Amino acid sequence: MSDDMVAPGAATASGTSTLLGPAEIRDLAELLGIQPTKKLGQNFVIDANTVRRIVRVAGVSAGTTVVEVGPGLGSLTLGLLETGAEVVAVEIDKRLAAQLPLTVGQLQPESQLTVITADAMTIEELPGTPTVLVANLPYNVSVPVLLHFLETFPALQSILVMVQAEVGYRIAAVPGSKIYGVPSAKAAWYGVWRTAGQVSRQVFWPVPNVDSVLVAFERRELPGTEAERVATFELIDAAFQQRRKMLRQALSVVLGDSANASARIEAAGLKPTARGEELTVLDFLAIARTA
Repeated sequence: MSDDMVAPGAATASGTSTLLGPAEIRDLAELLGIQPTKKLGQNFVIDANTVRRIVRVAGVSAGTTVVEVGPGLGSLTLGLLETGAEVVAVEIDKRLAAQLPLTVGQLQPESQLTVITADAMTIEELPGTPTVLVANLPYNVSVPVLLHFLETFPALQSILVMVQAEVGYRIAAVPGSKIYGVPSAKAAWYGVWRTAGQVSRQVFWPVPNVDSVLVAFERRELPGTEAERVATFELIDAAFQQRRKMLRQALSVVLGDSANASARIEAAGLKPTARGEELTVLDFLAIARTA
């Protein structure tokens, strides 16, 4: 990729433009030979107001070190950098990773940006110890990426992600809700989640077939050890794999048999006839601790 591959027309003659608009996004995609597809969840944000709203809700400001997952063409990256924050961008696509510093260099040359070409699902190290994660995540990797980052990077204190509405509501769901499940329970191990606003389909290119929401997270002290987390997550998986079954049946696969499962559940102060959707992550932890 040549050094002159910069964002065509992204800055005004006076240099006042610091974010990408619809025309610049399309020009960049054409320049890089990228044809976004809905199948892969490739929807680029083309609205500057939405970008600044995300940055504001995330609480990013000068001095913040942010990790952004999947920066793509750089819409959100530029919004984060605009605040004076330091951004570590993790991008799996080599073309996008190579282009991003060039785009930023043209529009915000004084910015502090580090680009890492890596798979967000497996990355183990980040420079600068980011404390905030901000991202526009494709629906098919949203939950695995979030859980991986929370487990791997304990310095992360808060998160704001834009995800498919269905996924976002599931992550933030509470026990007793019909959409409460594995993502909800596992995510709650690390802290408190909430939805933080809806996002119009029209701010994306191409326009997706689904709605999006912002989901916010604040870390809390971990409720247990790593070994207890593994055991708790195993119970969560079992409970929701057979969602309609009572706990004594659903957990019998993990705990040996129905009788042993019932004894363990009762020892944790819970009812063997309850269902997984009724339990908090702390309830699952209590069962794990009866071993």
